[in-house]
Amino acid sequence: MTRYDVLVVGGGAAGLSAALALGRARRRVLVVDAGAPRNAPADGVHNFLSRDGTPPGELLAAGRAEVRGYGGEIVEGTVTALASDLTATLSDGSTVAARAVVVTTGLVDELPAIDGLRERWGRDVLHCPYCHGHEVAGTAVGVLGSVHKALLVRQWSSDLTLFLDGGPDPTEQEWAQLAARGISVVDGKVSGVVVTDDRLVGVRLADGTVVARTALFVSPFFRASGDLLTALGVETADLVFGGVPVATHVVADASGRTSVPGVWAAGNVVDPMAQVVTAAAAGMAVGAQVNAHLVLDDTDRAVRGREAAALERRVSEIVLGDRRHGLSLTPSPSSSTT
Repeated sequence: MTRYDVLVVGGGAAGLSAALALGRARRRVLVVDAGAPRNAPADGVHNFLSRDGTPPGELLAAGRAEVRGYGGEIVEGTVTALASDLTATLSDGSTVAARAVVVTTGLVDELPAIDGLRERWGRDVLHCPYCHGHEVAGTAVGVLGSVHKALLVRQWSSDLTLFLDGGPDPTEQEWAQLAARGISVVDGKVSGVVVTDDRLVGVRLADGTVVARTALFVSPFFRASGDLLTALGVETADLVFGGVPVATHVVADASGRTSVPGVWAAGNVVDPMAQVVTAAAAGMAVGAQVNAHLVLDDTDRAVRGREAAALERRVSEIVLGDRRHGLSLTPSPSSSTT
């Protein structure tokens, strides 16, 4: 069994940042990653200072190279099982052990059951205006089912339509807000999106009506990819907005420590709303916390080793002293009883 100081499960922005911090701290680190980042369909990463617009794959490739440059190991695959003693089984059947584990497995976007959304996800079916709003600014944009998101997206486009999609009608106050911001509202269920020449051109209603739009913002349910942690009994919780659950996430304290000893978590598995730069920052911070934990453990081991060595020397001194005085610590054969 190969042993590491730290096993990092997941090699996105959070996982690689944690591994980078730990590698620079001269820890032996293994990153296990399936190579399927959540943001792979996007053209670029945004709001990442000095890296704005960088394709996701390019950013991760640079991160992997940096981690390897500090001695970190990266293997492609998944962790299929994680035990409370911090031994892990990988998808290739091998087993590794670690003194600490950092889980950065991210989340899964559960999209509304509407034809075509998954195929256009991250391209012109979007969820975060801070991530994608600038790229569709000034175009014909739609928002699915959320008055709050419609008011937010209005910052980027005045040609905005809110599709109620069979949900509850806006409140009187919300109607006033939508009207004041010039946001049109379409009732009825949405059945799909219309695509021409690999571009979204409209939103189709259940009655066949097509409303011309070039981008559509939706609100997925964000489900943390924390099966390894929940199997260990790590606490999870729902993130609630406006009285409605919008995500699940792993519960961790400010240092990233979970309820299972030796296990930390960072990135979207803990914070479903984190962007790439936020997740990277969280990973670096958790990496530092894990190293501090290991430093204390190293120190405790050194103290115990020093005390044990001192005790051994003391015993040796006593034995040698007794021998010099003709004494023996073991009974002689003649002194035994029958």
